[in-house]
Amino acid sequence: MKHTILSIFAVAALLTSCNQGPKENTGTAGDGTTVSTEASAGATGKIEFKEEAFDFGKIKEGEVVKHVFTFTNTGEAPVILSQVTASCGCTTPSFTTTPVLPGKSGEIAVEFNSAGMVGQQQKIITVVSNSENNITTIQLKGTVDAA
Repeated sequence: MKHTILSIFAVAALLTSCNQGPKENTGTAGDGTTVSTEASAGATGKIEFKEEAFDFGKIKEGEVVKHVFTFTNTGEAPVILSQVTASCGCTTPSFTTTPVLPGKSGEIAVEFNSAGMVGQQQKIITVVSNSENNITTIQLKGTVDAA
């Protein structure tokens, strides 16, 4: 009898949990506006960078180079950057963490520390997001001369 009652409760719990509609994810845009991060009927965001590479030219070993890459969401849904990583520990990225609405812009700031990095340099920054082009790369390059 106990087994039958437990089975009935388990089936009832399963049926009620299946009838919960889809949950909408929301986030807050940079201007404080609450937005849905669910793409409507196939709409996606798309990241387009103003520049995909920055050449810092020649610098002396030990100098720190800072550059900001700007991108625009040219798609139809908000874009959220989930991860931004550099190919080397000498390069540190920071990025826009709020949803970037269609037509709006976001930034990825990169700092390269040239200490111990003499010669030609090319640092790849990988950007992962929910956009149509969900994995993109940008790069920082130049030459570091010995101090």
